[in-house]
Amino acid sequence: MTVPSGLTSGTWSFDPTHSEVGFSVRHAGISKVRGSFKDVDAALTVGSSLEDSAIVVTIKTASFTSGDENRDGHVKGADFFDVEQFPEMTFVSTSHAGSGESYTITGDLTIRGITKSVVLDTDFNGVAVDPFGITRAGVSASTSISRKDFGLTWNAALEAGGVLVGDKVTISIEAQFVAPAVVTV
Repeated sequence: MTVPSGLTSGTWSFDPTHSEVGFSVRHAGISKVRGSFKDVDAALTVGSSLEDSAIVVTIKTASFTSGDENRDGHVKGADFFDVEQFPEMTFVSTSHAGSGESYTITGDLTIRGITKSVVLDTDFNGVAVDPFGITRAGVSASTSISRKDFGLTWNAALEAGGVLVGDKVTISIEAQFVAPAVVTV
């Protein structure tokens, strides 16, 4: 399969200032709480075909933020991410499929030392040259995981029934990558 139009071969670098890795999870069964990670690094290696391409992502778990200091401290602690013992989460792609603007990226997601295969539904948003002459590519991706599959089992029972934190976590990604530098001889 061919790579999306406009992506040149080489390693595209992640642009953290124009990207976001976030998630949402049901809270108390009645609403969703959202969080994101501020320290993310990724490399998109584009080969001559989709099969020859790869993406590797590293997320520093201590960079989690939800806008609530108390919740952030709890999520960073041993009940959830345990950032002291597990300072990073990773995603390494294993296969890619699709064409045009719609793709699936399958890969190994590791959280708390547990690795599971996940599928990211991915939209390729195109390639553009910004006003400073920098070539950029954009993607939007999402998936849902069971937090229990990754050892994130802490919860509290609610008086009316149910639990405080839902099991289904929806991960959403908006990412920009910068084209490899062109070397002239």
